Amino acid sequence: MGLAGVPMGRVGVPMGLRALSPAGLSPTSAIHVYTPREVYGTVGSHVTLSCSFWSSEWISEDISITWHFQAEGSRDSISIFHYAKGQPYIDDVGTFKERMEWVGNPRRKDGSIVIHNLDYTDNGTFTCDVKNPPDIVGKSSQVTLYVFEK
Repeated sequence: MGLAGVPMGRVGVPMGLRALSPAGLSPTSAIHVYTPREVYGTVGSHVTLSCSFWSSEWISEDISITWHFQAEGSRDSISIFHYAKGQPYIDDVGTFKERMEWVGNPRRKDGSIVIHNLDYTDNGTFTCDVKNPPDIVGKSSQVTLYVFEK
């Protein structure tokens, strides 16, 4: 018996938690990604799409951050930004060509980007996904951008 009368397994983990983790080891945490729900901008201006995250692991050299975009009314999502091995890879052929800027810093748990020269075609949903091996389990986070006339 452990504290508060909770039955303990052979490895000293409360028995109710052992089923949640492989081989009876202590449970692991998932990575958590956060974005605002909505962001607003005006045509011709710029907007920061904030993405922060929490990981139970040290920030790995293998951390990756990916942004996807799904245009308003579209079913398809496209990859517009990827950060891996300390290097940002920015869309250089698509709709965000020469309009996107990496302002994040993974060491500060920040995966933010800036979209410059906003246009109505930028209306849609942006998804930030972070993987920090071995912490790769978790949900991405979405922010919807609304672009209005000045």
